[in-house]
Amino acid sequence: MIDTSMVAQAVPDRDQELSSLTESAQQALDQARHLGAQSAEVSASIHYGLDVNVRMGEVETLEHSRDRGLGISVYIGNSKGHATSGDLRPETIRKCVEKAIDIARFTQADKCNGLADVERLAKQFPDLDLWHPQALDAELTTQRALACEAAGLENPEIANSDGASASSSFALSVYANSNGFIGRRDGTRFSQSCVLIAGEGEAMQRDYWYDSRRAFTDLESVEETGHEAARRTARRLGARKIDTCEVPVLFAPEVARGLAGHLVSAISGAALYRKSSFLQDARGQQLFPAWMKMSEVPFIPRGPASTAFDAEGVASSERDIIKDGVLTGFVLDSYSARRLGLETSGNAGGVHNLIVKPGRYSAAELIKQMGTGLLVTEVMGQGVSIVTGDYSRGAGGFWVENGEIQFPVDEVTIAGNLKDIFMNIEAVGSDVDDRAGIQSGSMLVGKMTVAGS
Repeated sequence: MIDTSMVAQAVPDRDQELSSLTESAQQALDQARHLGAQSAEVSASIHYGLDVNVRMGEVETLEHSRDRGLGISVYIGNSKGHATSGDLRPETIRKCVEKAIDIARFTQADKCNGLADVERLAKQFPDLDLWHPQALDAELTTQRALACEAAGLENPEIANSDGASASSSFALSVYANSNGFIGRRDGTRFSQSCVLIAGEGEAMQRDYWYDSRRAFTDLESVEETGHEAARRTARRLGARKIDTCEVPVLFAPEVARGLAGHLVSAISGAALYRKSSFLQDARGQQLFPAWMKMSEVPFIPRGPASTAFDAEGVASSERDIIKDGVLTGFVLDSYSARRLGLETSGNAGGVHNLIVKPGRYSAAELIKQMGTGLLVTEVMGQGVSIVTGDYSRGAGGFWVENGEIQFPVDEVTIAGNLKDIFMNIEAVGSDVDDRAGIQSGSMLVGKMTVAGS
């Protein structure tokens, strides 16, 4: 039995911690300049977390974490050196900078190296309402996890549990560079999940549910999470195989965002300048139906990926990545942009709340519209090639006939090419899953190959 009676971790003083991180970053920059770097950039951060995992009413793991770190990149001419440190003591920072300088002196020059252009750096820092800390209380967090699992086990069709978890964290960070930019960020995250098992032997089925939010008060109740995990698990009982066919496929929201994620991977700078993307020269091309719109919206209050600036200090901005079905731009940081002869899109570190514009139809209405086909609620495996666009993944879900769910399906493979999949999207649902940095409703694809028995 793990003792959960330890004293709760108090909330840190945000202003004091950010000031301390700023001092550490400035020390690193001064040291880099003193040692001969023409320019440098530093990220300093602190993270507090509490994670509890339980199974069958017993605590399996309880982990408190408190991590501090610093990473510095220095530039001597066009040569770059990078080093990291696991603590923020002055002597450790000094050694970290020295190591980065040594690396830069022996690294081949690359004319695309360097800081982001000064005129692109953020100058406004709106409050995005991302900071909602509360004490990291081991006992209360454990009670949340236990209650989540207990709610799931109330369902008589549930035979076993694969565990439940609850976690809380808060993070503070500072990015600074030798062009005088200093950007401060803060954020909290609370989450809970439950994984359950129904049936026995070869008929055994497993499923889960979770919630994750910036503010604890925005989480659904742990009982709701447990009950939904149980419902989703029980509905998979009696799963069958189906014959190989070509049919419409409806991706549930939590799976549909993966399709948007594959788009992001294919239009990201590293894939493009390495010429390893099937969308190499696709800017300005029609990739989706004319009604499709995908927008980056970085200033959503409490948004999962909201930020005023990217990992290089470049100002975030709202933009349409897909407009009228056309790819309008790429996802670039400063280095990849220079390699491509373009300008950074402010995406060092990734996209910031990519929203697939929802349609007006609910998931139930899209099932009726599909008529006969496959509703996919889970995909597995790594069968996606960003080089060719070929898509082949194991899947599970439900067979649909006459607009009604007939029975659960497992052990099938769905396949196609992402270019064809994108163009054959017939609708996006109104049931947007807003828990992650890429958000989408259900997506109905007109036809895909479903490989069964």
